[in-house]
Amino acid sequence: MTNHLSILGSTGSIGVQALDVCETLGIRVTSLAAYKNSALLEAQARKFQPRQVALVDEAAAKDLKVRLADTSIRVLSGMDGVCACAADDAADTVLNSVVGMAGLRPTLCAIAAKKTIALANKETLVAGGALVTKAAKENGVQILPVDSEHSAIFQCLQGMHDKSELQSIILTASGGPFFGKTRADLANVSLKEALNHPNWSMGAKITVDSASMMNKGLEVIEAVWLFGLPEDKIQVVVHRESIIHSLIEFTDNAVLAELGVPDMRVPIQYALTYPAREASRVQRLSLADCKTLHFDLPDEETFRCLPLCRKAIRQGGLYPAIANGANEQANLLFREGKLRFLEIPDLVEAALETVPSTDGGTLDDVLAADDAARRFVLSRCN
Repeated sequence: MTNHLSILGSTGSIGVQALDVCETLGIRVTSLAAYKNSALLEAQARKFQPRQVALVDEAAAKDLKVRLADTSIRVLSGMDGVCACAADDAADTVLNSVVGMAGLRPTLCAIAAKKTIALANKETLVAGGALVTKAAKENGVQILPVDSEHSAIFQCLQGMHDKSELQSIILTASGGPFFGKTRADLANVSLKEALNHPNWSMGAKITVDSASMMNKGLEVIEAVWLFGLPEDKIQVVVHRESIIHSLIEFTDNAVLAELGVPDMRVPIQYALTYPAREASRVQRLSLADCKTLHFDLPDEETFRCLPLCRKAIRQGGLYPAIANGANEQANLLFREGKLRFLEIPDLVEAALETVPSTDGGTLDDVLAADDAARRFVLSRCN
């Protein structure tokens, strides 16, 4: 169980809920890091009294230093500051909930410092899967999934005696706000419509990814690295109620599922208490209230990001990093009103066909592929 925790991305949805879990369980918070929300980070720092805090944005970090001048809390800045929080010698676990590729370097820093990783930053494994898993193995570091789907799989696997018993894993998807829509229906959807998720409260980038089903594609790639399965052993099923968080299928065709109300504090808490379980303030699941659960196959012709992610991991090399980088840039442009929703998969596909991949496995190689994909998307939108 975690006793001392460093949280990266503390002002985001996962970070805020993680702090709630820490308060419930009495976990000591030693470091907090975020992007630029100095006001919220100040409030968190005053409440939890970490040894140090960091903001990536230099101006915001200067503001935070003034805000916390009456305390002994150390204020750091830039990505180096985030990495210092990731390698905090007072922490035994690092929860990484940074959004996007920015989470890769801090994950590697935490692994090098031999911290247990509670991973809510899927891009770490999507873009740098081989690099991260190799580093974790070399340093004897355990990576515990925080995403609700991967946590569900991880929990189900605890009862498996031998890996050969596992036939497939089944990731559930809510279907997002556009489930059942056609490509014609999605031609002119707005950002407001894309952010109207039916079940989960998440940040804007992840919510748009959920709307395009890119989020589920990224989760397929992440599952390949987390659970050591080939892509064709990872199924996706749309489950609108988000009560079943994911399932595993055994070789005898028995299926095991993890269920619960859609509340991220459950997978966050399990990652922090593993292998034990503790009482939670999360609402209990009432099956009688659920009445009916629905399941559908994903529409991969309308939501093309999912099959494009499958293509990327099958191709191997740096193609997953290219797909992720192209999507991050296209997602941002959509949120800025500079391209249409359906252009996101078009640009991801074009990047996979155009940006060259290598078998290089260094951090610089991954970052270069990511940068090339972003520049490609920008070149298509100018």
